This record gives sequence, C-alpha cells and structure tokens, in this order.
Amino acid sequence: MPSHILYKEDVARDIAGHWNSNDDVEIKTIAENMSIRRFKKNELIYHEKQMPSRMLYLVSGKVKVVKEGSVGRTPIVNTIKDKHFFGFRAFFAKDCYSTSAMAFEDATVASVPIEIAMQLISKNNNITNYFARELALLLGSSGERIVSLTQKHIRGRLADTILILKDNYGTLSDERTINISMSRDDLASMSNMSTSNAIRTLSAFAQEKMVEIVGKRIKVLDEEKLELISKRG
Repeated sequence: MPSHILYKEDVARDIAGHWNSNDDVEIKTIAENMSIRRFKKNELIYHEKQMPSRMLYLVSGKVKVVKEGSVGRTPIVNTIKDKHFFGFRAFFAKDCYSTSAMAFEDATVASVPIEIAMQLISKNNNITNYFARELALLLGSSGERIVSLTQKHIRGRLADTILILKDNYGTLSDERTINISMSRDDLASMSNMSTSNAIRTLSAFAQEKMVEIVGKRIKVLDEEKLELISKRG
C-alpha cells in the first residue's frame, strides 16, 4: 500500500480517536475523502467571510486565528495546537468564518468535505457529543480571553499570553522555553497592545526574573508570579 495512503489512515485514526472510535468503516471513510495540505509560515488557511466547505484538523505545526479589519493591526484571537480541529464553529452554524486562520509556523492541515463530515455525524452520536463539548469549551475560553484583553492592564494581558502559549505549545527539552518562535508584533497582537508596549513589558518581566528572552523565544522562569499577575489583572 502506498505510503501516502498509510499516512492518511494514521491521521484518520487520530481524528476518530477524539471521539473514541475504532470503527474501521468510519476511519476508511475519513481517509478516503481526506485532503492533506502543507502551509508555510503566515500562509492563509481560510479567510474571514469565506463559507466553510471542509472540516479542518491540524495534523502538525501551529495555527493562529486572527480578526481582520482592525485599524492598524490584525489581532490574534486564538492559537491552535496540533491534533486539534479548528474553524468548526462556522461549520456547525452554517455561517461564514468570522475570523481568518493562518500558519503560525509551518503547518500540515487535514480536511474532509462538509458532506462527508455530516454523514459521519449522522451515524455516530459520539461525534456530536464531542463537538458539543468542544464548542462549550471554546465559548468559555473565548469569554475569559475577552475579559483579559479588554479589562486587564498591560502586565496582566502579557502574562496571560505567555501562559496561554506555554499551555498550548508546551516547552522545549529544558521544560521552560516555550516551543514557539514568536515575533514581537505577534506577541503584541495577541496581547492587544502596541509592539513598543509589548517589548517594554516583556523586558520588565525579564528584569524581574519571571522570564528570560532567548531570541524570539520566551523561557518561563517563574510561572507562579506570572499567574499572580494574570489573576490581579
């Protein structure tokens, strides 16, 4: 069997595993209808106001979700880690995307047509239950994020961003350096502040020994202090 078919079956098994399915027919249906595409850093995956036509799953890499149309900047409203679905709110709402998604770093994305996804959902209630839970979690985290970006002071917002990045992307082998190389512009966009404020606040965190700046990476030295700043707002 060709290697690309085996690879698709592996990805299909990963996908079905999210709702604890080992059904060979289901997995075969996903694999046979799956497309896999690789995106370069900052390449657009889908854009705001586009109608979804496929269910999207991040196989590897990192994705950022951004809100277009803001004056002077494109805020990052969410980050996606590998082995997760994304863009599915619009899919279930039968609505256009309200955001755009692009590769944070090089990313591999698997997708299946909406028609196939709906067929699978109609035959397996576990899929419905899985996405109902994911939508509820997304709603809760979005609410917390809005509070952070609109009500917290600059230090609280940046602390939140650092903690979210660490939680989403993990760390390198030293268990402290966050596993993403991030520009200061992106850090600012994700924290709802100017780039100059992001640089200044990050430098202050470094001086206070909460983080260490390693090029475009951030090493977390004192997570407890960052969490305290986040809670204080």
